[in-house]
Amino acid sequence: MTIALRFVNITVDDIDAAVAFYRDALGFEVRNTVEYGPHRWVTLGSPDEAAELVLSEPHAGRSQEDGDALQELLVKGMLPNLIFKADDVDAAFARVRASGAEIVQEPMDQDWGPRDCAFRDPAGNILRLAAA
Repeated sequence: MTIALRFVNITVDDIDAAVAFYRDALGFEVRNTVEYGPHRWVTLGSPDEAAELVLSEPHAGRSQEDGDALQELLVKGMLPNLIFKADDVDAAFARVRASGAEIVQEPMDQDWGPRDCAFRDPAGNILRLAAA
């Protein structure tokens, strides 16, 4: 039996800004766009991986109350962070910095092993890049 990651949901407040960032700054390709009533979500993936990122707004597919709660966490920057791997952390970081992303941590060698860096996507989610 094989179990593998298929989708990772990322809540954002502006789908178009998020798609531009994940596509242009991080190099993911758009795989699908789904319209559902007044909402939509977009999936993106790495050319080398089957797993996909699902970008959606807080209220997409949720009750008003749940969407409001998720929106509040998003605004506070309190949603769980994501850690991506990169063959060249410094080159990837330079591309992210050039995009205008808010930098949280410059690339550095961590005591526990990998070289990594951290930054925020346009919605304020904290993302990390770690050496592959």
